[in-house]
Amino acid sequence: MTTRQYPRRPHPLAGLIHGLALAGGLAAAPFASAKPVAWEDIANDHATPQDVLQYGLGTHAQRYSPLDQVNANNVFKLTPAWSFSFGDEKQRGQESQALVHDGVIYVTGSYSRVFALDARTGKRLWSYAHRLPSDIRPCCDVVNRGAAIYGNKIYFGTLDARIVALDKDTGKVVWNKKFADHAAGYTMTGAPTIVKDGKTGKVLLIHGSSGDEFGVVGQLFARDPETGEEIWMRPFVEGHMGRLNGKDSTPTGDIKAPSWPDDPNSPTGKAEAWSHGGGAPWQSASFDAETNTLVVGAGNPAPWNGWARTAKDGKPADYDSLYTSGQVGVDASTGEVKWFYQHTPNDAWDFSGNNELVLFDYKDKNGKTLKATAHADRNGFFYVVDRSNGKLVNAFPFVDNITWASHIDLETGRPVEIEGQRPPKPEPGEKHGKAVEVSPPFLGGKNWNPMAYSQDTGLFYVPANHWKEDYWTEEVTYKKGAAYLGQGFRIKRMYDDHVGILRAMNPATGKVAWEHKERLPLWAGVLATKGNLVFTGTGDGYFKAFDAKTGKELWKFQTGSGIISPPITWEQDGEQYLGVTVGYGGAVPLWGGDMAELTKPVAQGGSFWVFKLPSWDKASASR
Repeated sequence: MTTRQYPRRPHPLAGLIHGLALAGGLAAAPFASAKPVAWEDIANDHATPQDVLQYGLGTHAQRYSPLDQVNANNVFKLTPAWSFSFGDEKQRGQESQALVHDGVIYVTGSYSRVFALDARTGKRLWSYAHRLPSDIRPCCDVVNRGAAIYGNKIYFGTLDARIVALDKDTGKVVWNKKFADHAAGYTMTGAPTIVKDGKTGKVLLIHGSSGDEFGVVGQLFARDPETGEEIWMRPFVEGHMGRLNGKDSTPTGDIKAPSWPDDPNSPTGKAEAWSHGGGAPWQSASFDAETNTLVVGAGNPAPWNGWARTAKDGKPADYDSLYTSGQVGVDASTGEVKWFYQHTPNDAWDFSGNNELVLFDYKDKNGKTLKATAHADRNGFFYVVDRSNGKLVNAFPFVDNITWASHIDLETGRPVEIEGQRPPKPEPGEKHGKAVEVSPPFLGGKNWNPMAYSQDTGLFYVPANHWKEDYWTEEVTYKKGAAYLGQGFRIKRMYDDHVGILRAMNPATGKVAWEHKERLPLWAGVLATKGNLVFTGTGDGYFKAFDAKTGKELWKFQTGSGIISPPITWEQDGEQYLGVTVGYGGAVPLWGGDMAELTKPVAQGGSFWVFKLPSWDKASASR
C-alpha cells in the first residue's frame, strides 16, 4: 500500500502527533453527513450557484456564474471572510479549482493532498495526504488541479499515476486504482470529470494521464465511480489499441498509423517515437450530453523534436503525428473517437492541445447559431470548432507577433506555416541544431489556465502571455523515466512593460474588446459573473476584479503569494462568496528561462482564501 488514512484518535494531541509522524491523512472531528450528489445536481451545476460541483462550473466548462450580489457597483467593498493554510513545507504549485457542496469546500493541494473545509468558517473538517514514492516524474511541478464529486465520494488523481476515491464526509479511502507506471513518467494532474452515459444511463468517472515529456502514450479512461473498475480506455497516438470492458476494442485511427514514420528494423515496424508518442489528455474533459460526447484536448507528440517523428527521406508535412496537439470528440459509451481536429500538425514546438474546450452557442456573422467548442491554444490561435463533427468554423490570433504560422486556413483547417520556424536538424557532427526565435514559446500564448465565457457579453476572457523563445534541436533517444524532448530552449521577454495580458475576445470577429496588462506571467484561471465582473489572480499575489464590458480594474487584494488557480463563486445563507487557491509555482518558475528570473522574488505558499461583502453593507444584504 502506498497510501494510508489514519482515523481520529480518542486523544486529539496523540492523534495529531501520530498522523504527522506517519504523513498520512488526518481526520478532524466528525461532522453531519452532507447529502449525496446526484447526476442531476452535476448536470445543473451551471444554474445552481449554491454549489460548485464540476471543474469549469458546469459540464460545458464556461466558468460563468449567474450570481450578481457582488457586482461592478459594489465589488470595491469585497473583504476577506477567512483563509485556510494548507500547512507543512509543501508550499508551492497550488493550481486547484475548489468544489463546494452542502456547506463544505473540497480543495486539492500540491503533492496530491485533499482538504475538506467548512465553507462558513474555514475550519478543517478532514484532510488526506497521499503517500508518494520517491521516484515520481512530474513534468511541470507537483500540482493538482482539482477533484470530482459524486454520490458520497470525492475523486482525485495523484502524482504516482493513481486515481483515488475518498468518502466525502470522512476523507477515508474507498478505493485506489493504479492506472500506469509512474516510473515511466505517467502522472495525473487534471481534475476528473463525472458524466452520464446517454445510452446506458450509467454515471462514469472520466480521467486522463500526464507525462508527454517522458514519452508516455496518452490515455483517456472511463471508470465505474462506485468501484473504480475500468470501463474503457482510449489512447491518443494513432495505431495504438483501445480497451472496452477489459478487452481490446479498436485502434485509434488507422492501425497502420500512416501519420507516424515506419522503421522496418524495429519490432513494431514503426519508428521509436510511435511507441512513446505522447498525446496525453491531462486536462479535464467537457461533456456534451445532447450528443453523448466527451470533448478533450490531446497533448503534444513525443519527442518534441519533430524530425524524430519524420522519416529520414521525408518532410514534416508528410507526418501529422495523429492524434496529438488537437481536440478529440469521444463517445462516452465506448471510448471510440467520433472526430478529431488537429491544431498543430506534427507539432515541433510543444504547443500541445490540452487547453480547455469550452462548449457554447456560436453565432456567425450571418446570425446563424452553431453548437461549438472554443479553444485558445498554446500556439497563439483561438479556434471555434463545430462540436458535432470537428470541422473548423473560425480561427484567429489572440496574442501578438505569432511567428510560426501566418494564419489558419479556414477551408483546410490547417495552419499556413512560415518557412524557417521549425528548428532545423543538427548538421552532421553537431550536437545541437541552429537556434531559431519562435513566438509563442512552448509555454504558450495561453497554457492550461482556463478562460471564461460570459453569457451576458458574449465575450471570452483569455488569460494570455506575450513572450518568445530561442529553440534548437538536439539528438534524442528514449530512456524510461528520462526527459524525452530532443530540443533545447530559452524563453525571453517580448515587451518591456508586460508579460501577462488578459484579453476579452469576440469569437465571431476575432477582435479584442479590451485588454489588461500584467508585469508577470498570467497563470491563473478566469471567472465571469452576471454581476458584470471578471475575476482572476496575478503572479505577484493579487486577486483582481474587472468590469466585464470595459476591462476597468475595479478591485484587488494582496494574498501573499502568487495565484495560479481558477477562482470560484457560490451562494450561501443568502450571501455571495468568492474563493481562490493561492500558492505560486507551476511550469513558469521551473521552465521559464528569463521568466524564472522575473518571478524569483514571488513568495511560495499554500492556502485557500474566501471573500464576501461585509455584513454591515445593508444594500448588499437586502438584494
